[in-house]
Amino acid sequence: MQDRVQKIRWKRNAAFFIVGQFVSMFGSMLVSHSITWHITLQAQSGSMVAVFTCAAMLPLVLVSPFAGVWADRYNRKYLVNISDAAIALVTLLVAILYASGMRDVWMLLAAVTVRSIGQGIQQPAVSALIPQIVPEEQLARFNGIQSAAQSLTMFAAPMAAGALLTFLPIEQIFFIDVATAAIGIATVFFCVKVSRQIEQPQRRKAGIKAYTHEMAEGFRFIGDHSWLKTLFIASALFGILASPAAMMTPLQVARSFGDDVWRLTAVELAFSVGMMLGGIAVAAWGGFNNKAHTMVAAWLLFGICTVLFGVIPNFWVYLAVMAFCGLSMPFFNTPAATLMQTKIPPNLMGRVFSVLMIINGLAMPLSMALFGPLGDAVKIERLLIITGALLIIGGFLLYRRRELIRAGAVQAPEKTTAE
Repeated sequence: MQDRVQKIRWKRNAAFFIVGQFVSMFGSMLVSHSITWHITLQAQSGSMVAVFTCAAMLPLVLVSPFAGVWADRYNRKYLVNISDAAIALVTLLVAILYASGMRDVWMLLAAVTVRSIGQGIQQPAVSALIPQIVPEEQLARFNGIQSAAQSLTMFAAPMAAGALLTFLPIEQIFFIDVATAAIGIATVFFCVKVSRQIEQPQRRKAGIKAYTHEMAEGFRFIGDHSWLKTLFIASALFGILASPAAMMTPLQVARSFGDDVWRLTAVELAFSVGMMLGGIAVAAWGGFNNKAHTMVAAWLLFGICTVLFGVIPNFWVYLAVMAFCGLSMPFFNTPAATLMQTKIPPNLMGRVFSVLMIINGLAMPLSMALFGPLGDAVKIERLLIITGALLIIGGFLLYRRRELIRAGAVQAPEKTTAE
């Protein structure tokens, strides 16, 4: 009877957590797509896209080391809600200023920057909070369901953004984000109960030295585990090589197929439908028995799709390939997250995830600093063919990393033993 009660309790908490995150993320993505498309259609400049990419990523990188310590020190549910509230307040301020007639591009840049800081605080807390809500044996299934929910957001948000941008000024879309954030915060705060708290080995001290020491603990754990180092290096390379496909395909579509909003919407919808189907498949199937094999297969599929983006002349075939590209993402991200959540000690999880955020956050801006200006000098199709080929080569090299393959094959989690 007690087991049945516990099962109902964690499923209830997990469901409310996913719903709260879904609603909040929907509003955030609505604003993100609106800003990206506004800049893309107004400027049609790879350099401007690169500037906004850096504004969306670099502040997240700078705050991540502190965010990881906070996620391991403080109540993670509160951190998730506080960061959501801060992002909503900034969005509200920008909406009011825009509505009053102040419509400078720098305001959008400032909004993107502050939102990046909030996301940098929130993401390690979310990743580390999940194992406190979901039993370890259900993490892969939960991560797959969450990926499908996020993909549903990615499906609905661009469609809504495309429709709303046609009829509404951008500031009114900002007001929608504020409302969805309020609903998401209330859902997580009042409905999600966290029963399993993290045991701290000692009382945490204040001061920069204490923070530095705790950050160093996270880096030492990574250094002691070869599979984790391999995973992080692979994530950095993937982030660099995947950036043209992730960030420059809207600009490619605008230049090669037409700058209609519906085309940009269709590209986002195709990618999000693929991601949604991939998340559902991961939740139902779980991938190969070896998590690393699933990750390698997803990596190779993404690389193949990237090459095809550079050679396909038909827009509808392009959309089909974009769907397969989206399908690959849950098969890479879900096993990677599950592997980390089952093999990293709970009191270090926030810091280790924050290091991954730093790597991912740096990879894309550095990549776009190169590929953004190149996209104004050469055809984007050439960049996609080259980076896609390098991704395929990288996938085969990743398959040869024995330490990651061994870690992916381990069924019983080993949270303290170095590879």
